[in-house]
Amino acid sequence: MNRLYETVPARRELAVASADGTRIHAEEYGRPDGPTVVLAHGWTCSTLFWAPVVRLLADDCRIVAYDQRGHGRSGAPVTRNGYGTGALADDLEAVLEAVVPEGERAVLAGHSMGGMTIMAASGRAAVTDRTAAVLLASTGSGRLLGATEVLPARFGPRRLRRVFHRQLLVSAMPLGRVTRLSKAALKYGVLGSDSTPEQVDFTARIVHACRPRQRSAWGRVLAVLDLDVELAAVTAPTAVLVGTADKLTPKAHARGMAAVLPRLAGLTELPGAGHMTPIEDPAAVARVIRDLVADHLTAASSDSRIAYHDPGDRAKSTPLQARTSRAEENSA
Repeated sequence: MNRLYETVPARRELAVASADGTRIHAEEYGRPDGPTVVLAHGWTCSTLFWAPVVRLLADDCRIVAYDQRGHGRSGAPVTRNGYGTGALADDLEAVLEAVVPEGERAVLAGHSMGGMTIMAASGRAAVTDRTAAVLLASTGSGRLLGATEVLPARFGPRRLRRVFHRQLLVSAMPLGRVTRLSKAALKYGVLGSDSTPEQVDFTARIVHACRPRQRSAWGRVLAVLDLDVELAAVTAPTAVLVGTADKLTPKAHARGMAAVLPRLAGLTELPGAGHMTPIEDPAAVARVIRDLVADHLTAASSDSRIAYHDPGDRAKSTPLQARTSRAEENSA
């Protein structure tokens, strides 16, 4: 079995109290003296989701991943008011204050709802002061139902497809045990057609572990998401990444975000990848994070350019360059 898809033992675990008292579970990996990278996962996932990327970064970086509220080992909100983008921003702020000392900075990487979390926190001084650069991976700032492509246009009018997509988000139906059918559904919905059986198994293991009540509550938040103003207020250098076969947050979202970000650090499109880019192409995701660390956290120069390159070819550099080739996974 490829060790990329095994649990990474944490070097340290910590519990962080958010603004409303919700306990947020966080884990630290890698070099304690390395540049800090903070990872925020998406809807229905957990810290385990980041294991492939953590393995690729651990030799060089100090990595902190945390479970979003209602996911993994973090506490669930006790009232409906505990669900919302403001609560997500509270949690990120609390984690950053706990793991990034005042006066220091980190690279933040958010996938899907994790990217939305970073957008939601864009106006908070405790977050912006601790942020050197950002990666927004497979995410969007709003109008998710209108762009989702799980049910393609040939299946009926846009209005009916919106109803179907909303039901996918808000359903509280238990997923039960992982089966061949559920894996096939996940592969179709959130992974690219070239995803491996190992990647499908790993995705199913993570998604099936999400509690139905919390999955539904967060789905209701995503169904009415509107973070366009907050996106435009992300002042740190920001890279955007998307799979060209992403059905949940299609590449139109990525291109739209790239067009309005004040300090775009690059747009990466991974041919054939679906929504779960850190699982499908962890090497590409890790490479963008490394470039953000090198260019905006550890580099002596203030040059805000970011290089996107094939392995072993650092020379290809441009302020905005879409990737058109998919990186080969590294094993660890």
